[in-house]
Amino acid sequence: MLEVKNAKMMYGSLVAVDHLTFTIKPGEIFGLLGTNGAGKTTTFRMIMGLLEPTEGEVLYNGGKIGYHNVNEIGYMIEERSLLTKVTVKELMLYFGQLKDMEPKVILERLDYWLGRFNIVEYKNKKIKELSKGNQQKIQFISAIINNPKLLVLDEPFSGLDPINTEIFVEVVRDFQKQGSMVVFSSHQLDHVESFCEEIIVLEKGEAIISGRIDKVKKDFKKLNISIIGDVEIEKLEAIKGVFKVIENANGIVVKIEDESVSKDVFDYVKTCDHIKKYDVEEPSLSEIFIAKVGHAHEEI
Repeated sequence: MLEVKNAKMMYGSLVAVDHLTFTIKPGEIFGLLGTNGAGKTTTFRMIMGLLEPTEGEVLYNGGKIGYHNVNEIGYMIEERSLLTKVTVKELMLYFGQLKDMEPKVILERLDYWLGRFNIVEYKNKKIKELSKGNQQKIQFISAIINNPKLLVLDEPFSGLDPINTEIFVEVVRDFQKQGSMVVFSSHQLDHVESFCEEIIVLEKGEAIISGRIDKVKKDFKKLNISIIGDVEIEKLEAIKGVFKVIENANGIVVKIEDESVSKDVFDYVKTCDHIKKYDVEEPSLSEIFIAKVGHAHEEI
């Protein structure tokens, strides 16, 4: 289990992370979100024992996390950092042996992962000869070559096409099934929404959203109503509790303050002709993120 307890990190007078608390259990995927400069990278570094919190603590299976845990941790950083003049094989032998792996085991696992990512032919090619997408696969393999029990992924899907993204998703799910703890950050919030049970959203080092995604959505209260049919936007906008009506290629989206407003919208829609769709839907994580983070910025 990973426990971040009231962790605060300061750089001089700058508060990078402000009293952050959360827990990740084996087999859980945890989403750590925020805008650039929100404190995510600092939090990742504290989680891996690279930074000592100014206050609070980070515990891994009940003990203080540090260099002695490195063999059980995998980290894929947002800024790709590969040794470009060596071959894929040489690079993996280097990274694997840093984590006390035997060369035979490293090469066996490398062959497996190259096959899984459909890049077997690149084993003896230099990193600089690979495309950016294939370099990203190698970066990912370097993070998982040691079968980590704690896997930290910072923007792992950046720049990937949908097919390769799906492969990455399947691999992360496999690590979850085998009991690994996964800390995951991405600006592609649809992936976060499909992946994570719990999230924290940081803004200026503070947690402005935290908890299970289903509860976060419930607490947000605002809902969307999707409508296809002959409705008048002006009449929808006049309904008390409707704060926005959007017309798009797929119909009308009515944004309401809470569930109670849906009855009034439905009463109006019943009077309209050719209604093909009427769905009350929860807001997406992206909508909640924009609303909460945008509000936080307005208060600064």
